[in-house]
Amino acid sequence: MSSHDVVVVGGRAAGASTAMLLARAGARVLLLEKSAHGSDTVSTHGLMRAGVLQLSRWGLLDTIVAAQTPPVRRTVFHYAGREPVQVTLRAGRGVPALFAPRRHLLDRVLADAAAAAGADVRHRVTVTGLTRDARGRVSGVRAVGPDGRSLAATARLVIGADGLRSTVADLVSAPVVRRGRAGGAILYSYYEGVPVTGYEWAYGDGAAAGLVPTNEGLTCIFVGTTPDRLRDARRHDGPAAFSRLFAAAAPGLTERLASGRRAERLRGWSGVPGQMRRSWGDGWALVGDAGYFRDPITSHGITDALRDSELLARAVLAGLDDPAAEAPALARYQSRRDTLSLALFEVSDRIAAYDWDLDTVQVLLRQVSSAMGDELSLLEGLPGVEPQMASRQSVG
Repeated sequence: MSSHDVVVVGGRAAGASTAMLLARAGARVLLLEKSAHGSDTVSTHGLMRAGVLQLSRWGLLDTIVAAQTPPVRRTVFHYAGREPVQVTLRAGRGVPALFAPRRHLLDRVLADAAAAAGADVRHRVTVTGLTRDARGRVSGVRAVGPDGRSLAATARLVIGADGLRSTVADLVSAPVVRRGRAGGAILYSYYEGVPVTGYEWAYGDGAAAGLVPTNEGLTCIFVGTTPDRLRDARRHDGPAAFSRLFAAAAPGLTERLASGRRAERLRGWSGVPGQMRRSWGDGWALVGDAGYFRDPITSHGITDALRDSELLARAVLAGLDDPAAEAPALARYQSRRDTLSLALFEVSDRIAAYDWDLDTVQVLLRQVSSAMGDELSLLEGLPGVEPQMASRQSVG
């Protein structure tokens, strides 16, 4: 049985980032991810300013750029039957442009950075249970490795970064403290030969769409609508469901879609209402979708993960240095996360209902922009990760 300061369950954006930051600070970290190293996952990829800033602050943005991830310097909003609205993105400190890396690239870069910092990173390991000490505090994990053998590890803290259907959250019975009303459905794929000028978002008759340039010359194109409408479209229109929903969301862009070629299979998301869970307890914490999930229509999930991983890492380090400080520090983490997230959570829920008209959705999108500005200001004000964290020596 191995012993660590922290076991992180889930090694994608939220988990790998948290593990990296903790390991850079000198903590003994075990990172367990059930999927293979460098594998893909459901995503629409777009990083917002705060997400790009985090990669820049951590010294990882150059790796993303070197992988030929195209820079995005313009956002275009299309409203059916109206003139497009273009926004030029000004470069700022640590944010030369926006980027939308494929997840097999981003997650690999983050996991490799965690390993380079000293974390013990293991893929294709499935966590099956938690262990507790005599007082009932979570004290470690039980898992199954790629060879089918059981393994166990103890830790002062177990972090669940294992997604919306988090095993860790289920095992600690983390309560949902806020739940959204709407859960939009999304259908997406990757296209070759579709010209784009940056991030392009479209809003039409009860549907929305996005065009997001990503790696390998591909554009991720998605459509979103209510689960019932998507289900009916797939049942009645079959393979044409995607193009018909796209036409409803973006009637002025259908020729562009038709000019390209779909390079990968269609992937779907059936729609789940957003939720916020209590994200800390005796010996455990949650980060990423495990602790807070909002509808993906606002394309902010990866940015949320990169933001919250640092908020949690700072709280965890305070508790490792002083056990009496753990509960207050983790409580502050959740409070800060919720304060930053609530406005975007609520506006995402409104957009995901798909019951808006075009005037209303423009107001909602201005609220999205305001919420993103608040989180960017917070992250810009944080001290540098390395000077603030890296002086801490391994505990235990």
